[in-house]
Amino acid sequence: MQLITLFFSNPILFFALVIPLLYSIIAHEVAHGVVALFFGDDTARRYGRLTLNPLSHLDPMGTLMLFLVGFGWARPVPVDFGRLRGGRVGFICVALAGIVTNILLATVSVMLLQMPGIGDNPFLTLVLSVFIRINIILGAFNLIPVPPLDGSKVLLGILPPEGQRSLIKLEPYGFFIIVLLLFSGLLEPVINLIQNLILILIFFLLHFAR
Repeated sequence: MQLITLFFSNPILFFALVIPLLYSIIAHEVAHGVVALFFGDDTARRYGRLTLNPLSHLDPMGTLMLFLVGFGWARPVPVDFGRLRGGRVGFICVALAGIVTNILLATVSVMLLQMPGIGDNPFLTLVLSVFIRINIILGAFNLIPVPPLDGSKVLLGILPPEGQRSLIKLEPYGFFIIVLLLFSGLLEPVINLIQNLILILIFFLLHFAR
């Protein structure tokens, strides 16, 4: 999805799509900081990152990628994991916070699509469908257990000390590993599997929300 092209062909649709996409990414990051605060670390709050103001979160390259390919990222919210209460539970909850937020945003959007007047509106249906899709992709992608993605932090909170040390050694090479896996196509079936699992979870949540 080349949003920059859409800007010139349909500016209204451009802003209708880019704003929800941007806030999906921002909400993901803010969630880490909010849950970290709950477990005793106020680093994100002290740095002024517990806000939905895009200027506090925008990453130049991530924003550029958002406009060019429809998928980007924000600056990570700072978390001092050493200050968290709750041991491994706190660590894992903070790591999962962004992913859970994306899943909940997708779930609420599915519920909105089922409401009269919204699901019948082609424009709103398109915007919400894209919003659902991007949040599921964000959730699935971040669950991959390769540093610096959230899935690696979840795995870090589960592994014994030896496994943790091995995973930490991968951090300097994590970005290159992710790029290599993406361009090789090896990640595609993994992401598809996780997306399907997230869809099952969303329909499970919708069933209990009725």
